[in-house]
Amino acid sequence: MPDQAVIVTPALGDANNGNWQTARRWARFLAGICRVRVVKTWPDGEAAGDRAMIALHARRSAESIAAWQRERGSGGLALVLTGTDLYRDIREDAAAQASLARAQALVVLQELGVRALPPEYRDKARTIFQSASPRRTPAKTERHLRAVMVGHLREEKSPGTLFAAARLLADRRDIRIDHIGGALDPGLGAEAEATASRCPGYRWLGPLPHAAVRARIQRAHVLVHCSRMEGGAHAVIEAAASGTPVLASRIDGNVGLLGEDYGGYFAWNDAAALARLLTECRAGQASPSGLLERLGRQLAARAPRFAPATEQAAVRALLRDLLARNRP
Repeated sequence: MPDQAVIVTPALGDANNGNWQTARRWARFLAGICRVRVVKTWPDGEAAGDRAMIALHARRSAESIAAWQRERGSGGLALVLTGTDLYRDIREDAAAQASLARAQALVVLQELGVRALPPEYRDKARTIFQSASPRRTPAKTERHLRAVMVGHLREEKSPGTLFAAARLLADRRDIRIDHIGGALDPGLGAEAEATASRCPGYRWLGPLPHAAVRARIQRAHVLVHCSRMEGGAHAVIEAAASGTPVLASRIDGNVGLLGEDYGGYFAWNDAAALARLLTECRAGQASPSGLLERLGRQLAARAPRFAPATEQAAVRALLRDLLARNRP
């Protein structure tokens, strides 16, 4: 009988968020070497056959992690750390802190993530970059610049920065901004609607299916990523796989993906700086030496880190290590 592993994620398909996308992709990667289940909580009716657990989110999966440790010990248990884990919860939440101690292995999703961990846990951490399938970069109009931001409307994603930048660019008919994501915070949804009513170039599209999101990233001239905290945003990786340059807040979660020297950063919450970068992208849109082209070349150099084969090999190595520690 093949080995059985379980992936615990606080969000399943109905949430259509990063945790779910990671869980689904990792289950697919591991299907060739073991039977994989994806659940919200553990244990459940099939728990007896599980020999390894990969849990996403230190705080939100804390009860499942604690249950595994009580029944199985730390062997076979890996914890994948999100942005809210690394940059908030493990500093102040007792359940998240306990999850760090209980896991055999810790996983961060960008190369600066390890330094956010308490020193005593860094030796059991590894970096696994997420991936996205490559997409052809289509021909794009030069009549305007199309920017897209992807992320449900919640405080951690800093949508207010995009709203403010859109207001600063309200008179620019040649810069258009599409904003994708559901209003997890109703107040931010109301602000998105107000911004759309005042700024002809800004559209809030609400939540879209993943395939539609990828298509819009592929067709955009630039992806905007304003977050205050990130574990390693999949939208940024999907942009790299599509040849779409990125403008991102200079936070560890973005720098850990794009590199220290990437030229498309703005200070977190600095809407004026974001507006200036969008204006510069538009000004040099047709030039091989313009900002868009320079960012595209930098991103292309980083893209091999985000190849599906690279992520699959790393995830399979993680599972093999967990199983080796948890042999009956």
